[in-house]
Amino acid sequence: MFETVLKSSVFAGFDDWMTHGFGTRESGAEWLGDTATLKQIHSSDVLAVQSLCTGELGSGDALVTGERGVRLSIRTADCVPLLFADPVRRAVAATHAGWRGTAAGISRRTVERMIGDYGCVAADIRVAIGPSIGPCCYEVSEDVAVQFSGYAPGCGKTMLDLVEINLAQLVEAGVHEIDAMRLCTRCDAQRFHSFRRDAESSGRMHAVIGLHPSM
Repeated sequence: MFETVLKSSVFAGFDDWMTHGFGTRESGAEWLGDTATLKQIHSSDVLAVQSLCTGELGSGDALVTGERGVRLSIRTADCVPLLFADPVRRAVAATHAGWRGTAAGISRRTVERMIGDYGCVAADIRVAIGPSIGPCCYEVSEDVAVQFSGYAPGCGKTMLDLVEINLAQLVEAGVHEIDAMRLCTRCDAQRFHSFRRDAESSGRMHAVIGLHPSM
């Protein structure tokens, strides 16, 4: 039996002030609880949550907050879920990175927003990258591949590594401590939903991070 909610070692020791988890296909609504979320549009738009609130707050693909008691969530079924936490400034973020958002620099934009809104230092920020479709399974057309440096397709299609591209963006932004789980959602039908595998019948998984009401 597998764990229904996955935790990252990069956030070890943070349980006294924050909570986090990457849901699987067996994670229930009780675990998810009330969260602030988004209408995800495959963009690089980052929204800041400045008050205690829940529900869909607008359109975009990343949420950041330093507000106590707020829990952020994003939904994925192959796209890359990223959770960010700064233990110094006590700010967190949740990001949804599909290929369009990745091409637009959504991971870098999240770091920049944490720095701009909460005074974070990039080197203090820790990032966990959860389950997503891997380069073993993510075949894309030339018009998608050419939007990423280092990809030079010549035979019609290529395999894209979204996790590696987001890792590079984070390192470029100044983040040092990153945990990439490297679990492929399409390969593991027992644990994960996958749109590439199951098309319209696919469910969604939630990645959640939040600050405790008192810290």
